[in-house]
Amino acid sequence: MAQLPAPPEKKVGSVQQASSATPVVGRDAELTRLSGVLERARGGEARAVLIAGDAGVGKTRVLDEVGGQAAATGMTVVTGHCVDLGDVGLPYLPFTEILGVLAADERFAGAVAAHPVVERLLGAGSDSVRDVDGRLRLFEGMAGLLGEVAEVAPLLLVLEDLHWADQSSRDLLRFLLGRGVLRHRMAVFASYRADDLHRRHPLRPLLAELIRLPVVERLELRPLDDPDVDRLVRALEPGPLPDATVRRIVERAEGNAFYAEELLAATDTESGGVPSGLADVLLIRFEQLPETAQQVLRTAAVAGRRVEHDLLREAVGLPEAELESALREAVGRQLLVAGGDDTYSFRHALAREAVYADLLPGERARLHGAFARLLAGRGHLAESAAERAHHYRESHDLAEALAASLEAADHAQRVGAPAEEQRHLEAALDLWPAVGPEARPSGGGVDRVTLTLRASAAAAHAGHLHRAVALTRSALAELGQDADSELAARVRYTLAGNLLSVDSLAAAFAYSSEALAMIPEDPPSRTWVWAAATHVLAARHVGENETALRVAHRALGVAEQLRVTDAQADLLISLAVFDGAGRRGAEGRERLVKARALARSSGNAPVELRALFNLAMGCYESGALAECVPWLTEGLDRARQAGLLSSTYPLEMRYLRLLVLHVLGRWDECLHAAASDAGVPSAAGGYTFGPALYVALARGDLTAADRARALLEGPFDWMATLVAGIVLTDAAALRGDPEDAVRWMRSTVTALADEAVPRPGVTVRLAALALSAVADAAAGLRLSGDEAGVRRWTGTATELVELARAVAVHGEHGAPQGPEGQAWLARAEAEWVRAVKGPDAAAWSEAVTAFGYGDIYELARCRLRYAEALVVAGRREEAAAEARAVRESADDLGATPLREQVDALVRRSRLSDTRGDDRAGMLTSREQDVLRLLALGRSNRQIGEELFISGKTASVHVSNILAKLGASSRGEAVAIAYRAGLITPEPTTSG
Repeated sequence: MAQLPAPPEKKVGSVQQASSATPVVGRDAELTRLSGVLERARGGEARAVLIAGDAGVGKTRVLDEVGGQAAATGMTVVTGHCVDLGDVGLPYLPFTEILGVLAADERFAGAVAAHPVVERLLGAGSDSVRDVDGRLRLFEGMAGLLGEVAEVAPLLLVLEDLHWADQSSRDLLRFLLGRGVLRHRMAVFASYRADDLHRRHPLRPLLAELIRLPVVERLELRPLDDPDVDRLVRALEPGPLPDATVRRIVERAEGNAFYAEELLAATDTESGGVPSGLADVLLIRFEQLPETAQQVLRTAAVAGRRVEHDLLREAVGLPEAELESALREAVGRQLLVAGGDDTYSFRHALAREAVYADLLPGERARLHGAFARLLAGRGHLAESAAERAHHYRESHDLAEALAASLEAADHAQRVGAPAEEQRHLEAALDLWPAVGPEARPSGGGVDRVTLTLRASAAAAHAGHLHRAVALTRSALAELGQDADSELAARVRYTLAGNLLSVDSLAAAFAYSSEALAMIPEDPPSRTWVWAAATHVLAARHVGENETALRVAHRALGVAEQLRVTDAQADLLISLAVFDGAGRRGAEGRERLVKARALARSSGNAPVELRALFNLAMGCYESGALAECVPWLTEGLDRARQAGLLSSTYPLEMRYLRLLVLHVLGRWDECLHAAASDAGVPSAAGGYTFGPALYVALARGDLTAADRARALLEGPFDWMATLVAGIVLTDAAALRGDPEDAVRWMRSTVTALADEAVPRPGVTVRLAALALSAVADAAAGLRLSGDEAGVRRWTGTATELVELARAVAVHGEHGAPQGPEGQAWLARAEAEWVRAVKGPDAAAWSEAVTAFGYGDIYELARCRLRYAEALVVAGRREEAAAEARAVRESADDLGATPLREQVDALVRRSRLSDTRGDDRAGMLTSREQDVLRLLALGRSNRQIGEELFISGKTASVHVSNILAKLGASSRGEAVAIAYRAGLITPEPTTSG
């Protein structure tokens, strides 16, 4: 009997076919290549492409997309589907489907009638083509028909799921591609599942034969990259998705688009595990294996994604020969992949999950127990502790699981893996109450409170800041009435430090005060010193500056007396930042350098990173941008070595490194570094890519505003709010929305303010950005004669500039801001004058000078305003020089909106006319060639043909010429060029 297609397999096909409404992501290179094949086919160079890929990877979606492109260009697109009918297949099934489509199209009625032999496929099936001659006539008839169809219109022939093709269809395809049939305006795209091709699959020899043909090429659709799966998931779900949910889907899908869709669909209905529909698909190939091979795979699934051969042999208990035979079947069916180190891995993690979920509970516990005992028998290697903990826990041996979890946490700490350390410690905390006191680890001061404190430290180092707070609160709740005062103080100052990291400042100060009051200063103790160091930070953050300095000096003396060098380093950093001229001054830098050395000698990496961050910030705030980079490089290298890249100060350094690249105008480096940082795991610190958003916005990508807005989701984060405020205020100004710009500026300042710092330093920058939009609005209303509107916006402008002045002059803690803050104040002052009176060259000259410390983009933006003011003042030559400098900067940066603004100014003010001699230098050699042909009246297409470029490229050159010459039309550009002597009339000959 014929075996009908299994429902899950049909589901795969239907999902892919129905997904044409979803975007195609991560396939630009493949689509470009296939589009090139189609273009050559339309020109008469026929080709065939064999498209390979795993089930669900997106073959059908790519074929749908490229088929739509082909149809849009006038090609005939016909598709034949191969279907899994088991041992008894219908001969020529995909070609019968293709023929049915062609026969129903009136354009091809004559061609079909001219080849009656192929009509037998539509009626009598294969009865009349059983003999060799009949098959040959059929094959030749099909070849002739397709050739004539391609003469009517270029043809794209699509064959889907070639791995299910019947023998007759494979023979016909071999004939069509091997006999030189592809001489017409035709392309053949045939897809097949690479993961279905076991060693004895009948398609294998045909593929090997076809790929050697000169007209045939192979295209492999590999799994999507993680960022592409992220984009796909977010595109499929119209509403917002938690980042953690998206990350989990991305991890589990492993680049498979169908798996991602199924996992997304199951997010509301299933908590973990494999969705039932997806499990059915994944288990089909497993259930086709012999029972022994299934048993081996079940055992391997309990081991995990990867298992050693020897360990698997001992766990499954089969003779070597039987085991090897079963493994050969599993590898042949592409469920397992053999590794070079005598290991086997599941080809896809979801396949392993599906097999594991199919185990009975008792069977699962028994196998876990077997693996735990086998691993323990090999000796308590630190590297296997995590595996042993997992297997003991799943086999319900909780005491052994607790011991192994603590061992695994120790190993993670030694190798600098705080996220793993946190996970193992939290597992141990979960097991703790279920294990009797007699079976718990003894000695070493291990108890539930100290374990919880250690877990909170690991969480903080891993960037899980809110989890660190929750764990420390849990430790506080665990303290009994008779708790040791030093332990009680440790818990409180640890909680205070964690609260500072999530900007809960008042609560942090309260707990640090309690900690300091719990233990006496005399006799001196390490615990008091650290309680004092934490209290210094908390006091400073709530504005208790005198308290902070007094306690810091006292504690520094005690730390030196006790030789607690890491606490001494931490206190020196606080004094460097809080005392005197701060980290910008010579004394502050000297303290920071000393603190860095002390922290390194003590082995306290977090304190060393704090010193390096403040050294970098001191350089940045002083305008010494180049000096900032070595400190950042050293800091990030040190964080990487210590496994602390996701902790607080390295996150700040990652942001600052991108910010320096942005300010220096090294934008491509900034984007590259941001993309590299995207691979660094972090539960916090989404703000670190903020400077990449500044670049995107300046280059005209307004979606940067949407990405910035996403930073405001979830718990409050000070830096994320700052980044979002900058982007959203600037985006509103760029799109000419003063209401929105002022709203974002005010809401951001309000969100960032607290009792200690009611007006954060970034207020000056935000005010200047909002003032830009306000000045634009006031200028427009002034031109239209709306005096009431002008008064409204000038009032707002005055309010904003006064706020900027107050913050820039007094800073966050009384000291004036550095070069950056003063530059933003100069811009705010110039924008205020523009709003109140109009463009003022003197004010903008000051802003240009102020940004000369090194901010390339903001310098260019101020020079544009300066050029506008110079035009108003009648200083046209100076204005033209400034405009040329802005254009050069905009081109170097790729800042398209800025380039468009300066080009508009040049056209509007006819600045090019003031320096005609310079125009030749403004045009590239290619633009000069285009201008010459433009003067001869050539169209864009004709220019392209003469210069061997596309018409679209010629159009771009023409647009650039118009912008550079300040012309509004092609004719005006030619006239200006003649007047400036850029072109001369062509010589004429008399007849």
